[in-house]
Amino acid sequence: MHRGLWVTLLVSSGALAAEPSVIQRGQPLPKGTPVSVDVVLKEAKDGQPVLVEGTVRRACSHRGCWMELASASQGLRVTFKDYGFFVPTDSAGARARVAGAVTVTTLSREEAEHLAGEGAALERAPDGTAREVRVVATGVELRR
Repeated sequence: MHRGLWVTLLVSSGALAAEPSVIQRGQPLPKGTPVSVDVVLKEAKDGQPVLVEGTVRRACSHRGCWMELASASQGLRVTFKDYGFFVPTDSAGARARVAGAVTVTTLSREEAEHLAGEGAALERAPDGTAREVRVVATGVELRR
């Protein structure tokens, strides 16, 4: 077979398809099967270690100091342990795998307003506070 034809066949068959780009932040992720965003939100227990996977719906537009993983109808905010690392501000749309611990807290009206100003979607109570289930990540892997 002619050498030029062979290269053309490889390219057209997808044999030379590019690997997705991977961005890693924080500590290496543990081995294991990740759970979905819905499972974390449904079974949230404060302090519970978790490996979760989902699509990044949005990230902090200022510094990348948080991101939100999405399910079909809900979001799970992810922050980064001790602000030791951040994600790119254009992370929306990436697939993410996150290792960390679940925290369940009530945000003050001021905290909720601050996060809403950065683009976070929160369900707020009539007094302006918001219950939040969050993962404080020790490691993140993003794939595009």
